[in-house]
Amino acid sequence: MEIVFQAIGALVQIYYWMIIIYILMSWLPNARESSFGEILGKIVEPYLAPFRRFIPPIFGMIDISPIVAIIALRYAATGLIAILEKLLM
Repeated sequence: MEIVFQAIGALVQIYYWMIIIYILMSWLPNARESSFGEILGKIVEPYLAPFRRFIPPIFGMIDISPIVAIIALRYAATGLIAILEKLLM
């Protein structure tokens, strides 16, 4: 069962870094329009979109929704692992 917990942790960590890379790509001109940026956007945007709907940008240009999304991802992963531990142990 430890392998399952490690796999969940690894997948969350990979997705976490994908979000970070996608955020950093917004600072580079035309980076999101590259083929890598488009693929990454198709993977990350469906998760970020609900957060962007509810959290408006600060001062009209600073988007903090990815930070909230990353925190929510961490809490969800921790909760999932805790639930699985209770069910399987």
